Amino acid sequence: MTLLQNYAEGRWVTGTGKGTTLYHAVTGAPVAEASSGGLDFDGMLRYARTVGGPTLRAMTFHQRAAMLKAMAKHLMECKDAFYAVSAATGATKSDSWVDIEGGIGTFFAYASRGRREFPNETVYVEGPTEPLSKGGTFVGRHICTPLEGAAIHINAFNFPCWGMLEKMAPAILAGVPCIVKPATATSYLTEAMVREMVASGIFPAGAIQLICGSAGDLLEHVTEQDAIAFTGSAATGQMLKRSPQVTANSVRFTMEADSLNCCILGPDAAPGTPEFDLFVKEVVREMTTKAGQKCTAIRRTIVPAPLVEAVVAALSARLASTTMGDPAADGVRMGPLASKGQVRDVGTAAATIARGARLVYDGSGQELVGASYDDGCFFAPQLLLCEEPLVQHEPHDTEAFGPVNTVMPYRELGEAVAIAKLGRGSLVGSVVTASPAVARELVLGVAPYHGRLLVLDRHCAKESTGHGSPLPNLIHGGPGRAGGGEEMGGVRGVLHYMQRTAVQGSPTMLTAITREWTKGAEERVDPIHPFRKHFDELEVGDTLVTPSRTITLEDVERFAALSGDTFYAHMSDEDARAHGIFTGRVAHGYFLVSAAAGLFVEPTFGPVMANYGLEGLRFTKPVYPGDTIHVRLTVKRKTAKDVGPDGVPQGVVEWDVEVRDAEGVACAVYSILTLVRR
Repeated sequence: MTLLQNYAEGRWVTGTGKGTTLYHAVTGAPVAEASSGGLDFDGMLRYARTVGGPTLRAMTFHQRAAMLKAMAKHLMECKDAFYAVSAATGATKSDSWVDIEGGIGTFFAYASRGRREFPNETVYVEGPTEPLSKGGTFVGRHICTPLEGAAIHINAFNFPCWGMLEKMAPAILAGVPCIVKPATATSYLTEAMVREMVASGIFPAGAIQLICGSAGDLLEHVTEQDAIAFTGSAATGQMLKRSPQVTANSVRFTMEADSLNCCILGPDAAPGTPEFDLFVKEVVREMTTKAGQKCTAIRRTIVPAPLVEAVVAALSARLASTTMGDPAADGVRMGPLASKGQVRDVGTAAATIARGARLVYDGSGQELVGASYDDGCFFAPQLLLCEEPLVQHEPHDTEAFGPVNTVMPYRELGEAVAIAKLGRGSLVGSVVTASPAVARELVLGVAPYHGRLLVLDRHCAKESTGHGSPLPNLIHGGPGRAGGGEEMGGVRGVLHYMQRTAVQGSPTMLTAITREWTKGAEERVDPIHPFRKHFDELEVGDTLVTPSRTITLEDVERFAALSGDTFYAHMSDEDARAHGIFTGRVAHGYFLVSAAAGLFVEPTFGPVMANYGLEGLRFTKPVYPGDTIHVRLTVKRKTAKDVGPDGVPQGVVEWDVEVRDAEGVACAVYSILTLVRR
C-alpha cells in the first residue's frame, strides 16, 4: 500500500497521524493511505504568494502559454503510467481517457489561446477606449492584472486529473500559483500526475502545491487576493463559502455543485427517426460513463407523453446490453462506483427519488465480468418513471450521483420547459429534435436555468462532443443549484484570476501604461519610413502621415470595371441622389482602402514580410470624385513571436489606420496586421 505525500513549500512531505485508507474500486483491496496532518497551511499560502506568484507574474502570457504547452507534452509522454493508476478508480479505458487526456487537452487548449488571444505582455487590455471628454484629452481603459494570491482548487473524486487540470490551466496562464486539494478517495491518481509535473521542472517553484487529505485550516488564512474554485456537493460548497475569512475578505469563490441535468426529447423525434436513436444512445451513455459519476450526467429525461412507453423500452433494452464489471476485462462498458460509501449514498438517493417515481428498469441482477458485488463498489443502472413530474418533487430535489435516471412525460413544450426549470439550475441540458422551431422554443425557455445547452440532431451527431463533455473554449458552470459559478470559457476563465481595473487619464498616459496606442496620444514622426524599420526598432506611437491623393471620376469607374462592383451609387449621380444617402456618385469604400495602401506602403524589400489581416473596418464619411485624401498610419500594438520553422525572428505589428479628407476628418478607420522581421 502506497503512502501518499503532499507537495508543500517546494518539497514532498508525508502527513502525520493516522491517515485515510483508500481502496481499489474493483477488488476492494487497499491502494493507498492519505494524510495531510502536520502541514502548515498558512505557510503553503505564503509560499505561493511570495515564491510562486512573483515568478509567474514576471512572465508574459506567451511565456506562460509556452510553459503550459511544454507541461502538456510532458504529461502526454507519461500517460500510460496514469492509465495504470486510474484502473483503481474503477474507470474504463474511455472513462480514463476523458480524465487523463481530456485534462491534458485543457493545457494544450489554453496554451494555444494564450498565444492567439493574449498579448506577449504581463497586462491584458480589455475592451475599447472609452471617451470621457469632448476634446479627447481624458479617456478610460480597462486593464486586467493577475491576483497576488493563490488559487485554491478543491476538486471532486470523479475526475482526479481533469478536475485539477481544467482549473489549473487558466490560473497558470493568468499568472496565479495553485494549491490543489483533490478529493481524498482518488487522490492517489492526482498525486501521481503532480509528481510528474514537479519532476519535469517546467513550472517554477511555488507554482503548484498539493494536499492529499484534509484541507485543515487552509481557508482560515485566505486573503482578498486569493481565489477559491470548488467542485463537490452543494452542502459542502456552501459551508466553505460561508467560512469567516472567505466572507470577511470577499474572496472570489467559484462553485460547481449538484446538478440535476436534463435531456428533452422533441415531439417530432418519434421512434424510427435518427433523433430518437441519438436520444436513447445519449441518455444511456450519460448513465453509464463513469458509472454515472459525472456532474454533467443526465439525471432527468423529459419526453412527450405519447412516447413514454417507447422511450422506457428502448432505454431498458440498451441498459440491459451494457456489460458491467472489471474495466480491465474485455467488453466491459461500465465499471464500479468510486467507493463503498458512494454505493451507499447512491442507493439512499435512489430510494428517495423512488418515493416520487416508480422503478421501471433495475439492472441489479446483471452478472459482472471479472468482479463481484461483494468485493467491488458496483451499482447497477436504475431507470425510474415519474408520471406526475409537476407534482412530485423528489426527482427534482435529489441527485443520485450514479447510474440512476428518471423519465418524465410532458404534454406540450411549455410543460417541458416548466419541468426542466424544476431542477433549479443545471450545468448542462440537452434538446434532441430535428425541428428548428422546437429547438428555439425549448432552448430560450430553459437557457436562464442552464450554463450550457446541447442541441442534438442528425446533422451534428457525428462530430458532436456529446451532452456531458465540458470544453475549454466554452464555460463550465451553471446557475442556482449548480453553484452559480463559471470555469474555463476561453478568455473568461483566465480573467477570473485577474483584477479588472478601470484606468483614467490622458491618451499618452494610457498608451504608456498599456503599451497599446490610444487615439490622441503623442505621435512620433520619423523621417525613416516605418516599413523600413525592424520589429525591435519600432515603438508604439510611431506615425507616418502620407502625401495626399485626389480621387477622380476615372478612379471610380476603373475600380468598378476591375472589381465588378457597379452598385448604382458608384455609377450614376442621379441614382445616387434619388435613391441613396449620398449627394452624388461616391467612391467605393474598398477603393479607398486600396488607395490608402498605395499611399503608405513602402514597396521595396525591407523588414515587413507580409500583411495578413485587416480588422475593424468602418467607413465614416463618403468620399466623392474630386475629394483629396491622405493617411495617418500609427503603430498600435507589437507582439513578439517565437522563431518559426523558417528560422526568421519576427513579430506582429498592429497599425492604426485613418484615411482622412483634406480637412483632416476620418473617412475610413481600421487596423492592419503585418509580420515584421526582428
